[in-house]
Amino acid sequence: MVVKSICCIGAGYVGGPTCSIIAYKCPHIKVVVTDKSPERIKQWNSNKLPIYEPDLDNIVKTCQGAIQEADIIFISVNTPTKNYGFGKGRAADLQYVEAAARFIAEKAETPKIVVEKSTVPVKAAESISRILKANIIQGAKVPEFLAEGTAISDLLHPDRILIGGEQTDEGRAAIEELCCVYRNWIPDERIITMNTWSSELSKLAANAFLAQRISSINAISAICESTGADVSEVANAIGSDSRIGPRFLQASIVLNQVEIFQDAYSAAQDTHAIVICTEWDEFKSLDYEQIYASMLKPPFLFDGRRIVDIARLESIGFQVEVVGQKTTRQSLNRPYADHI
Repeated sequence: MVVKSICCIGAGYVGGPTCSIIAYKCPHIKVVVTDKSPERIKQWNSNKLPIYEPDLDNIVKTCQGAIQEADIIFISVNTPTKNYGFGKGRAADLQYVEAAARFIAEKAETPKIVVEKSTVPVKAAESISRILKANIIQGAKVPEFLAEGTAISDLLHPDRILIGGEQTDEGRAAIEELCCVYRNWIPDERIITMNTWSSELSKLAANAFLAQRISSINAISAICESTGADVSEVANAIGSDSRIGPRFLQASIVLNQVEIFQDAYSAAQDTHAIVICTEWDEFKSLDYEQIYASMLKPPFLFDGRRIVDIARLESIGFQVEVVGQKTTRQSLNRPYADHI
């Protein structure tokens, strides 16, 4: 098979940017992205994209086009946590993946390669294979490793591309076709092929290892706060060990159920506490005197990214806590700090 066209089901954070880069780097291949949301497709075809990534708008403007018949179909739909039935609150909900597979099985009349891009549990490909027509459709797995804010760079310059497939003649042929697509901009040494189950587990294992590093340094930060050690200095010492390395050793915090405001001033108004979760320069240069005046008293600030001038904020009247660092305060009245 000579790949002439690619289709992606799911125009979200993975499908949209991934196929934009494929179209950009493979001008000889026609690429189309489809989604159940007409509004989302309308946004992709406009100048106002549904997601923001640096350089994504320029890539899309260069590559917008149409497709007649896809040789390769990517499934890039959501796999949220189940909120019903067995596994509620724990297991991944595969209904959207299975619905996409059924749609493909109904429409496919010529040989195709179906690529699972969604994050799914190991062995999820089995349920997809049962739905697809095995005689003309060959399944494969290409996990995504994108980070929000750097998705385009991650796609253009990935650490690796994992391509999994069945260890049959047809499966190996499908893997090779996908390798040919990615070789248009990715060197061979960064393309790793394996069986389907290994590719599914590799994605989940990578997430787990990264989470373990973050959890470990956060545990160390709690010890730093109790002993007077500085977590940045400890992380630097740990990261200088070549067996460990410096990446993902920045202590931070995790919050859920966050409400979005227009700006920091609106978010801080009539609140008792501010929690800084992102090291944007904007947060270093805010008018904290204005923010102090708009907050309920006493105001508390928890710096989860270690970017504020502690002495200055304390002189304004804030009670300040910094992750991984024991702070010296002018006031001993700290009604909120002990609850963080």
